[in-house]
Amino acid sequence: MDILLLLKALLLGIVEGATEFLPISSTGHLIIVSDLIDFMDKSRRDVFEIFIQLGAILSVCWLYQQRLIEVVKHLGKDRQAQRFVLHLLLAFLPLALIGLALHKQIKALLFNPIAVACALIAGGLIILWVESLRLKPRTHDIQHMTVMQAIKIGLFQALALIPGVSRAGATILGAMGVGLSRRAATEFSFFLAIPVMFVASAYDLLKHRDLLSGSDWGVFGLGFIAAFFSALLAIKTFLRFIAQHDFKVFAYYRIVLGIIVLCYFL
Repeated sequence: MDILLLLKALLLGIVEGATEFLPISSTGHLIIVSDLIDFMDKSRRDVFEIFIQLGAILSVCWLYQQRLIEVVKHLGKDRQAQRFVLHLLLAFLPLALIGLALHKQIKALLFNPIAVACALIAGGLIILWVESLRLKPRTHDIQHMTVMQAIKIGLFQALALIPGVSRAGATILGAMGVGLSRRAATEFSFFLAIPVMFVASAYDLLKHRDLLSGSDWGVFGLGFIAAFFSALLAIKTFLRFIAQHDFKVFAYYRIVLGIIVLCYFL
């Protein structure tokens, strides 16, 4: 097996896991890095990127396994568990419906480094603006969320269909905007990623299953494992970080990276 190809797969797995749950856009980073290192042909690369997302989302399931098990066990009789699942469903629907309607057009027009760079810069400026508002949280635990908060967060998440926006960034900032505390917003973003990424990944993998071949499983498996472990580390580090810091550092990172990418590709 090609060692260079395996190293590229390892790098992309690390990039996916390290960026998926931070407000800096994993899709944007994958597009930029894949383009720079010339990883696979575009069709196989798309399937690879979908596959390694599953590794990243499994890290959330692993970290929050006890809470997820409790929700499943008590879903039939516990009102709190039912509300939690309802909120996830309501927040998931806008992205699913808009994605089904516009996915092809967005992929054709915006999945390129220039569009990603512009979205990175715009997102960075929005983060700085939101942080300047000094929002006062009303909801400090996701168990106390309302239906309207969940729906509004779902609408914000739909913006993440634009590569470079960041699903995590859109949901966290959107959740803060509708009254959630920074930690509650971050945790809800993690949980919301589970149905979003599982459904999106399963749909895309089924649609492109003809592109999978036995010779690719080593490359795909390495990327999957790298995404899982790098995401574990990223999530734990991120939760510790937000306990004492705001998101301005991510805003500056996005702006600087966006400018560098624009200069390089233009």
